[in-house]
This record gives sequence, structure tokens and C-alpha cells, in this order.
Amino acid sequence: LLQLTQQLQKWNCNRLGVGSFFQPLVYRRKSMKFLTLNTHSWMEKNPEEKFQLLLKDILENNYDVICFQEINQEITSEQVEAGPLYQPLPSAEPIHQDHYVRLLVEKLAEKGLKYYWTWAYNHIGYDRYHEGVAILSNTPIEAREILVSDVDDPTDYHTRRVALAETVVEGKELAVASVHLSWWDKGFQEEWARFEAVLKELNKPLLLAGDFNNPVGQEGYQAILASPLDLQDAFEVAKERSGSYTVPPEIDGWKGNTEPLRIDYVFTSKDIQVERLQVVFDGKQSPQVSDHYALQAELSWKD
Repeated sequence: LLQLTQQLQKWNCNRLGVGSFFQPLVYRRKSMKFLTLNTHSWMEKNPEEKFQLLLKDILENNYDVICFQEINQEITSEQVEAGPLYQPLPSAEPIHQDHYVRLLVEKLAEKGLKYYWTWAYNHIGYDRYHEGVAILSNTPIEAREILVSDVDDPTDYHTRRVALAETVVEGKELAVASVHLSWWDKGFQEEWARFEAVLKELNKPLLLAGDFNNPVGQEGYQAILASPLDLQDAFEVAKERSGSYTVPPEIDGWKGNTEPLRIDYVFTSKDIQVERLQVVFDGKQSPQVSDHYALQAELSWKD
């Protein structure tokens, strides 16, 4: 091996000139590609066009795991079979033909990209939609739902469930949660306490992502980072990052707000390395597809 290395060094110097050095091959760990977005789904203007933009992005990036919030379907649309890769949860409504993620998964499969998925139903949105949160994974999942709100009534918009999926990424177990929580002093404290209690029992690395409805630096955000779960904000610890805010002023739920906010997050256990975090679908890096921007991350396991 030493002789071979010396020969290659000599060949490299002769080919490139004096002062060149043979560079040995270096193994690079595969990073996990991740996306989270509050899609607003069929409530968006020009939803079909935005659906196609999101579909194109997923095909190009081949994410390992995706978390979506405000995933909906018309209450009155036709019920259909969800397919073998769907893992139903106890409180979920039957899947309908226009279910946003069902259609995404179907279109992705037509292009050869397979995702296991689940959907936790929260409540009726805008008097016409079944609305909830979803997780997609290119590895098999074991999914469950966590009722975090005080109420459990689909006609009450305060009803909130978290979708939790356990999977294996690069040979290691990972628990992923798609989160859409309430505002501070409007349910957040109780929701976080219930959610946190379940996560404490998991004893495995965590990836929590979604719309937390609590701006950076304020009470809700501080409560998450002060949790005994010992989480980190991926945006703050990323080796590389771009963008900042995740919503513009005056979106649904933030009427009267005059400033852009960061209320969508990726929180992880500290044994996960955040290589890169980027705000996308913000109308700058890429076209806006929702009233929220998306977060795209590259993650890896620390040694």
C-alpha cells in the first residue's frame, strides 16, 4: 500500500507539476436532507401551481424526512384508499381524493420516489377542510399521535395533535415530530407540557419541526430551549445558514402584526450536527408557495 501511495504521489506531481500533492480519498458521511413547511394547502391562492412547485422541489432534493403543517382535504370530497405506505392514526378522518399529502405521495411515486407517511387530524379549518399535520419519510415509520390541547373537538380550532414518527436514519433511531402549536397564553404552555412529557419517555434523538407560533426570543421559544429535553435551535447552531424570518407581517393568526417573524423551527437533540439550514420558498431563494416560508436542513450524526 505504501509503494502504491508513493507511485500515485509521483504520478500526480509529474502530471500537475512540482508542488502538487496526492490527495487521498476522504470518506464523507451522508447527511440527512430535511424539509418543514406550513403549506396552507388548498387555502392558498393558485394552489395547483404552488403544489407543482413543491412537488418539483421534493423531486429535486429527495428529502429523507419531511414535516408538513396545515395539510388539508375538503370535508365533502370523495373518500379513497390511501395506499400501502400510509400509516393511519386513531383520530384521523378517512383520506379523501384531494388530501394534499396523498396527492403529493402519489405524484412522487409516479416519478419513482417513495414515501411512507402519516397524518394527525387536528380540527376543521375555515368551515370546509379537515386539517392536520403530516410526516413523510423514505424509511419505514412507526407513527402515533399526541393530543396536546385541553380540548378534543374537531369543531374547535383549539384542538391540536402532534404527529410523531419513529424511524431509522443512517442506522440510528430517530423520533420525528410535526408540530403546529398555539400562541403563548392561548394554549401553548399546556400543549408543550403534554408534548414534552411524551418525549421524555422516548430516550432517543429528537427532531421537532413545524409552526410553533412563538417568535424567537420570547417566552415560548425560551421554554423550549430551557426544557430538560436539551434541544438546540438548528438555525442558531448550523454551520451554514441563509435567510432569517419564516413569515411576513399580517398572516392568518397574526393579524395586526407589522413585522416579519421567525415562528417556524427545527429543534433537534444535541447529538445531531446541523450542517446547513436555509429558509426557502420565501419569494427570494425560491417562489413563495404558502403564507409561511419553509426550512430546508442538512443534518448528520455527531461522532
